[in-house]
Amino acid sequence: MENALRPLTVVGGSVALTLVVGYLVDITLRRADARHHETPLWGLLRRCRLPLQVVLLTALLRGAYAQTRWRLIEDHEAGIGQVLSLVLIGASAWLVIRIAAAIVESSYARYASSTRDAARVRRVRTQVTLIMRIVTAVVGVVAAAAMLLTFPDFRTIGTSMLASAGIIGIVAGVAAQSTLGNLFAGFQIAFGDMVRIGDTVVVDGEWGVVEEVTLTFLAVRTWDERRITMPVSYFTSKPFENWSRGGAQMTGTVFFHLDHAAPVALMRDKLKSILADCPAWDGRDWSLAVTDTTPSTIQVRAVVTAKDADDVWTVRCVVREQMIAWLLDEHRYALPRITTAPATLPPDGQWPALGKAADRPPRQAEVHSNNADEYVPNGDAPAGAPRIGRG
Repeated sequence: MENALRPLTVVGGSVALTLVVGYLVDITLRRADARHHETPLWGLLRRCRLPLQVVLLTALLRGAYAQTRWRLIEDHEAGIGQVLSLVLIGASAWLVIRIAAAIVESSYARYASSTRDAARVRRVRTQVTLIMRIVTAVVGVVAAAAMLLTFPDFRTIGTSMLASAGIIGIVAGVAAQSTLGNLFAGFQIAFGDMVRIGDTVVVDGEWGVVEEVTLTFLAVRTWDERRITMPVSYFTSKPFENWSRGGAQMTGTVFFHLDHAAPVALMRDKLKSILADCPAWDGRDWSLAVTDTTPSTIQVRAVVTAKDADDVWTVRCVVREQMIAWLLDEHRYALPRITTAPATLPPDGQWPALGKAADRPPRQAEVHSNNADEYVPNGDAPAGAPRIGRG
């Protein structure tokens, strides 16, 4: 009877204690979250309930599994202990990552709610994302190393490898030069405020929005929903356009190539009415002026403003479409034209020679050759000598 109750007591007691502790922790965090509305930390910490219970249950079983006195467990005591140790290390790493994520997300949420500057919020969001990736990578590496150290054979191998660690480090550094370059470039982007999640950028002629930033690559979502994945080292070694740098407000231009008779003053009035009916225009500024002229056309430039890159694109398209339609309907003469006229004939007596006179060979005096060796200065030439020269 005792052999049957002992394992039931050990396993059942561990499970029951784990459930009770998890429930009490969840109740405490729920009350703290209801009491402190200014911070979401306590609500986010509730996500840690499951990894906490796994850690607690594994720790209890790891310390008490030998007390079950089962023959099967006694025969495989070392293996069961090894498995429980590995699970405990993995669950502990899981719990640490969940706690770190809750703290980081809570800090970001409080900062975003108290800051009205969208550019700073995007910068902090980028930094928070990279910090969480770094924490996850570090905790994962430490957990993997701790798991390997639980095996006695790996301890011996690790001790013998310390002697050649310097050479291995040099070889690994040379082999992973580009990877390490991207890694340090990721730190530079995160804390140098070069580019942030949500920024509107132009890279390699492609316009898009930064969607994801990691330690090694950066993803840009283009206007047609494509994703351009680029190494972060690109943004630290090559120039690129960041339209969100220094503020999201944008100024756009629309060019019209028109006839010299175009009614510029009326076009200004029409542009004002178009912008008044365009919701994407932010009302900051607008203008219309003749900026260039050619023998056949003039160049008219319209300047408009908007609160961000998406809206300025919309305003430019609306102005271009409605202005052209208005010119077609009411001022068709303002559109560019190709002027043609009949050819003018030369006056009489200036036509080129035709007939026999054009077919005769040229006279010797009419030929200019390149016979430099036979060149004779005009003062020394005999009378009646042909005129020669060097062409």
